Amino acid sequence: MKKILILTAGFGEGHNSAARGIRDGIRKISPEGAHVELHDLFAETYGFGNDWARVLYMGMINRTPRVWRLIYRWLDRQEKFAGDFRVFFALKNYLGQMLARLQPDVVVSVYPAYPHMLDELLGWEGAPQHKRVVVITDSISVNAIWYRCSADYFLLPNEQSAAVLLEAGISPEKIKTFGFPVSPVFAQPGEVRLPPSDEAGRRVLYIINAANSGAPQLVRRLAGLPEIQLTVTVGRNAGLKVSVEKIRRTVTQEFETVDWSDELPRLLRVNHLVISKAGGATVQEAMSAACPMIVNHIIPGQEEGNARFIVETNAGTVATTHDRVIAAVQQAFANDAAQWREWSTNISRLGRPTASLDIAKFLLSL
Repeated sequence: MKKILILTAGFGEGHNSAARGIRDGIRKISPEGAHVELHDLFAETYGFGNDWARVLYMGMINRTPRVWRLIYRWLDRQEKFAGDFRVFFALKNYLGQMLARLQPDVVVSVYPAYPHMLDELLGWEGAPQHKRVVVITDSISVNAIWYRCSADYFLLPNEQSAAVLLEAGISPEKIKTFGFPVSPVFAQPGEVRLPPSDEAGRRVLYIINAANSGAPQLVRRLAGLPEIQLTVTVGRNAGLKVSVEKIRRTVTQEFETVDWSDELPRLLRVNHLVISKAGGATVQEAMSAACPMIVNHIIPGQEEGNARFIVETNAGTVATTHDRVIAAVQQAFANDAAQWREWSTNISRLGRPTASLDIAKFLLSL
């Protein structure tokens, strides 16, 4: 039985989403032929301390993005990371015990710190009994911390991102472009989305992200557009849910609110537009559902490439103010939805809904 260890971390939902997609893909492809374990070693090792660090990280990227941009660029300029993770001795000790217990055939890192810890723990290109695979979740703006490490393979979401590694001197034999490992649900047949019209409606999904202080105001303005049918996701944020519900009761145009849900694949498939941040998972899920995207928030560094990918492929647009979001929605549906039709045609060519299944087959073949 193939034994596969997947390592993730909660510093950005894209890592966890990719890790779950790979795990679920393996279970779907080989439910009896593989033993797969998924672990967030930071959470399991440091507990409350990890929760505190996550709060600080999210506060920095959302409230002081310029600081994070400087850190991100500093990391990208580093030639070597050897020794930089010595401070995580407790985590590395836990990882060593896990490797000894599980004896995995393949170790899959979906967070960039783990490959460097493996280098410190096992040595560069050491421990040949463990195949090392790095799954990169960012597009175009791929930080050097992802690839200046030892690995048997690097899995990339698209050719534009693979080009970054090739330019950095990574061997082409180590680079595989399967796509971002979205949930295997995206590979299943779904509802057919009819083009926007008076009969089919003009459906807009607003996925509120962590930087949500102005979200209720945007919800109110979107709800004031009589030509659209709006759905708003509020996640697990109880305070946000109360604010959005108050708006829903006071506007004349009805709209739907959704808590945290595993219905996102369905919502992306039935809506004509999605408004959200340029997170790696969100962008790739929108592509897998062929749902054009309006990016209304970008975290400097890792999300800049995701936003560029949307714009450069003409699969949506960037609108970082409320006025621009409203204008983009109206423009998308104007003139018999000419702009939306163009975006829709382009984004339908980009999605790789079977990526998690393709990655699972590859990992099982190692």
